[in-house]
Amino acid sequence: MKRAKSSEEGSSSDELRAEYKRSDFKNLERGKYYERVKESSNVVVLDPEVAAVFPNSDAVNQALHSLMEVGSRVSRLASAPNRPARLRRSHG
Repeated sequence: MKRAKSSEEGSSSDELRAEYKRSDFKNLERGKYYERVKESSNVVVLDPEVAAVFPNSDAVNQALHSLMEVGSRVSRLASAPNRPARLRRSHG
């Protein structure tokens, strides 16, 4: 998309437009909501070698679900009561 040309093309981008006044903006605070956004964010950054293996987020989710399932199975096996192994008798 082309950017619309304004009459103030040469002005600094750090200045307010004429229709705004600094007094319209009470106390400005940089990063005021940073912690809240960070806590609710679910963005995960993968190492480059890991990202090279997974083409998209669905592939990553599928792999993680599989890992969770395996972990759950191993956990159940580890917490199962220890039963003595039964000896098989040969019939013959």
